[in-house]
Parts: sequence; C-alpha cells; structure tokens
Amino acid sequence: IIVGLTSKPEKGKANLELIKKLAKYFKVSSSQIRIVSGLKSRRKIVEIIER
Repeated sequence: IIVGLTSKPEKGKANLELIKKLAKYFKVSSSQIRIVSGLKSRRKIVEIIER
C-alpha cells in the first residue's frame, strides 16, 4: 500500500500520521496498528492486531 503523508519525519510525527490513516482505512483503533520494522525508513512493515 502506498500512503501519502503530509507530516515531516521528525519525532515520529509521520509514523503517527501513518498509523492514524491506516486505522481509519481498515476501520480499527490506532492502538491495533503497530510498525514492525522501518521506523526510520520510507518502507515499513506494519501489523494490524485483531481484537
């Protein structure tokens, strides 16, 4: 999935924006999404935890 973000990659702001957008798209809570790898990279692996 390619996600466009507007936040700058400073202090985790872009990662938080990504989590919020994915949560909205998949209709889950943002606490159910976790960045598994790529915290400081443009390419990331995320996990969606089912509850």
